[in-house]
Amino acid sequence: MADIYLIPTTLGDIAIEKVLPFNNSSIIKKIRYFVVENIRTSRRFIKKIDHEINIDDLSFNELNEHTDKRTLEGFLQPIYEGFDIGIISEAGCPGVADPGADIVRLAHEKNIKVIPLVGPSSILLSLMASGMNGQNFAFLGYLPVKPADRIKTLKEIEKRSAVEKQTQIFIETPYRNAKLFDDLMATMHPLTRLCIAADLTLETEYIRTQTISNWKKQKPDLNKRPAIFLIYKD
Repeated sequence: MADIYLIPTTLGDIAIEKVLPFNNSSIIKKIRYFVVENIRTSRRFIKKIDHEINIDDLSFNELNEHTDKRTLEGFLQPIYEGFDIGIISEAGCPGVADPGADIVRLAHEKNIKVIPLVGPSSILLSLMASGMNGQNFAFLGYLPVKPADRIKTLKEIEKRSAVEKQTQIFIETPYRNAKLFDDLMATMHPLTRLCIAADLTLETEYIRTQTISNWKKQKPDLNKRPAIFLIYKD
């Protein structure tokens, strides 16, 4: 039986060879069937791997929040015909904060071999660079959008960080970064540490960890920049 490959992508507009091993490209070139979060960006990514790849010869199934989960088993059909399948996220590593986990779970249920390839993860890169606890951490995804709910959640995760000595990691839609920053300034204890990591792996990469009291002295420009936030309260 063929295999499923989990294919990481770049975190932004950067040369493939700067963040992905050469071996990844060799594997991608041999795959004809893909399950992707976004067809357009995945086609562009594959074309960057090798300009000579004929994209029209490839088959894509889209897996995102709009996909009917009842169709997933059909996505695996090429496996039974002897063809490998590649899973591609919108950015970073598939299956991590990504709907690709749904088809990976199904693959395990069907005893299909799953092979993760090496690539950038904004969660791990930011944690590595934060200076916070890397042995006990939690990724929370997106926080609630409604202001009251978000403030409540921020207070809860700050308390959890202090009690469990656990780094709390979360993200926000880029155009709401500034609002999240303001909420953090208004909610967190002055000595709680906050790390902001934006544009990871790109030329404009920005990573800074300091206390809330120090962050209040200068607000960073996070407008429309992919960013990840980490807090830790001693």
